[in-house]
Amino acid sequence: MPHMASVCLGIWVGIGSRHETAEENGAAHFIEHMLFKGTISRNAREIVTEVEGLGGYLNAFTAEDHTCFYARARGDRWRDLTVILTDMFFNSTFPAAEVKREREVIKEERAMYLDDPAQQTQEMLGDIMWPSHPLGRPIEGTEASLDNLDRKRLVDFMRSRYGAANVIVAAAGGISHEKLVRLLLRSTEKYHQPGRNDFEPIKSPSRRRRYRFAKRDIEQTQLALGIRTCSRLDSHRFPVRLLNAVLAENMSSRLYQVLREEEALAYSVDGHPSFLADTGSLGITAGVDSRRLDRALKLIGIELDRLRRRAVSKRELNRARDYVLGQFDLYLESTENHMNWIGEMVLGQNQIVRPSVVKKRLASVTASDIKSAAVEFFAPLNLSLAVVGPCRPTRSAVQSLMECP
Repeated sequence: MPHMASVCLGIWVGIGSRHETAEENGAAHFIEHMLFKGTISRNAREIVTEVEGLGGYLNAFTAEDHTCFYARARGDRWRDLTVILTDMFFNSTFPAAEVKREREVIKEERAMYLDDPAQQTQEMLGDIMWPSHPLGRPIEGTEASLDNLDRKRLVDFMRSRYGAANVIVAAAGGISHEKLVRLLLRSTEKYHQPGRNDFEPIKSPSRRRRYRFAKRDIEQTQLALGIRTCSRLDSHRFPVRLLNAVLAENMSSRLYQVLREEEALAYSVDGHPSFLADTGSLGITAGVDSRRLDRALKLIGIELDRLRRRAVSKRELNRARDYVLGQFDLYLESTENHMNWIGEMVLGQNQIVRPSVVKKRLASVTASDIKSAAVEFFAPLNLSLAVVGPCRPTRSAVQSLMECP
């Protein structure tokens, strides 16, 4: 992207929370924190001050199946950025005192999430969607698992998992591919250790009840509906992407219009698809009037059933398609997002799929495709519901959503 003033560089590891055992839960996220805590040649303060001294910023994130360490700055400072980021990744020392201190920081991060009712519903939802499975555990770990993660366990996890075969470097912006490769070869010359990336596959959904309620004295009830869908390699992911736009992704979506504009039951309504190597999900979240929770659940069930029974109109299909394609173009205007696109594509599909190819697939989705996806995925066995609020919904309201025909 030679026309861009910035460059964004990311080191991606195809290891996340789903690669952990129960005893290791939180290890990938803990390691994410520890790579900021000092290397052989830089302490923690020097790492951030050097990047910020370039006019840039440094960050990282951990997901279920990958971790990314990235930095962004002016394009002419890409060499300095690369040196600092590779030093963090390849030369971190994991000081014992920092491990102890950062464990407490992560516990505070977790406490912050659990203080938020919306975050609490997400944790509950993961547990009931993926019972007794790494995908159902919190990415940041639990109090017990964090106490179990000492320096040795973290270093052993990194050595066994973060091998060369699981690591890529992605960059976007005003940067030369050839020059970046030459610089990286000097930093990675001795980095050849193997790395495991095995994980526990997802099983078919169980027939047990997939609903959970937590009583909490708050003004608004938070609900999260999880729908099991398909993997990132399944052709159904394109109809699911448009299905989400029709159902809950934006202000013109059905649930936003019904729950907020027509019934005044909610302020926010959102839908978000997620695709992994062997499964995927569609999440619907909303904060609703606690006194009218039953009504909200029934309305959501009605909209799910409508999509299963009747194809969307041509007008609604075109609007959803144009929205998704437009958002895709806007997303790729940023060097950071372009870097994310490259990293996720190489890790997830072992290739860089051109955006034009993805847009062509999205543009070819029909109303019939969306209806077929709704029929397949909106089945009762695929639905899970978590609710946090002052009042428990009635059994009939939950059943109207969870046991739709």
